[in-house]
Amino acid sequence: MPINRRTALAGGLSTLGALGTLHPGLALARNAQAKSQHFPAGFAWGAATAAYQVEGNNLNSDTWALEHAQPTTFAEPSGDAANSFELWPRDLDLVRSLGFNTYRFSLEWARIEPARGQFSQAMLDHYKAMVEGCHERGLTPVVTFNHFTTPIWFAANGGWSSAEAVDLFANFCERAARHLADGLSSVTTLNEPNLVGMLEVALPGGRGAKLIGPDKAMSEAVARKLGAALFLAGNPIYVPDRHVVQANLIAGHKAGRAAIKAVRSDLKVGVSLAINDDQAVPGGEALRDSMRAQLYDPWLEAAREDDFLGVQNYYRAVWGPEGKLANPSDAIVNSSGSEIYAASLAGAVRYAHSRCPLPVTGYLHWSLLDNYEWFHGYAPKYGLCSVDRTSFARHPKPSAHVLGRIAANNAL
Repeated sequence: MPINRRTALAGGLSTLGALGTLHPGLALARNAQAKSQHFPAGFAWGAATAAYQVEGNNLNSDTWALEHAQPTTFAEPSGDAANSFELWPRDLDLVRSLGFNTYRFSLEWARIEPARGQFSQAMLDHYKAMVEGCHERGLTPVVTFNHFTTPIWFAANGGWSSAEAVDLFANFCERAARHLADGLSSVTTLNEPNLVGMLEVALPGGRGAKLIGPDKAMSEAVARKLGAALFLAGNPIYVPDRHVVQANLIAGHKAGRAAIKAVRSDLKVGVSLAINDDQAVPGGEALRDSMRAQLYDPWLEAAREDDFLGVQNYYRAVWGPEGKLANPSDAIVNSSGSEIYAASLAGAVRYAHSRCPLPVTGYLHWSLLDNYEWFHGYAPKYGLCSVDRTSFARHPKPSAHVLGRIAANNAL
């Protein structure tokens, strides 16, 4: 499964999104009722990042431990990443200069709570400065409380399989919200939680086995080093019991939402899901519907109580009676081999809306920067801006200016 991220956020009064990766398709989140080339007034346009992928040197995070394990499935360590922990003002300047009005970024839980129950005032102040930096530049900040990575201590406690996971996450959300909520209007609890542990569903026919085995060996190596019974990171391929993990993630989202709302009841809270544009050839309808029922529907049901819904679209998946079909022979593909099919985002949003009827009010592109793409390392280049790996200089690509003009004009 490619690790690209493409996101449109669909939701209530303030639905926002982050569409990621080289992602074809600005046929995306346009109001279905609009008859002109213009988007609705107040439409949110922006770009997104995730803390671990751009900050650098997140030593207390689960993924840092996995990168340095023996064996490891990671192509290379994250190291300094894009050095955005220091250079976030430069990133915000980029967002503004390109013509966007919104910036989505995430909190790194392991920085804020490096040991269980120990919260860092300095790190909370760091993220508060980022929120204030957005406002100083006329940008609306959208904060994701958890974008996959968790503290090492959380993963060593069994991660999202632990009976304590829900309360631990809710406690983190409450503490972070108390410090940050006053400067925010929309937040997401979790990023793509519907995919965690679902590889065997997303890749039917045993095709995920070659990925699950090495991931399991890597996690077991870290568990042995830490003396833990189970080390389960926030973005794993191997999951001992996906049903337990998914149930805890859904409960964690709800508990996190309640904790944030307890701090500020009018703060809009949602979750951002990964949803393909699932299509079917004759005879493939049952398998397509089964995929949807397992990968999306429990979360779309849970999200009905949210203020908005995030829809992150990778690509379209065409299902036949025996499984997902190969790309058409004439397909144009991206660097990860996925078909470039511009209408996929619209298809994903339509399905999400059919199950969780919330309007679409924004589009945030993944990603602002070329960044650390998990076990692929730095090879994928999904950013609107390139990053020099030595000087950390950011350079907007032509695509950044194209999207920026659309955003500035609020029209195609």
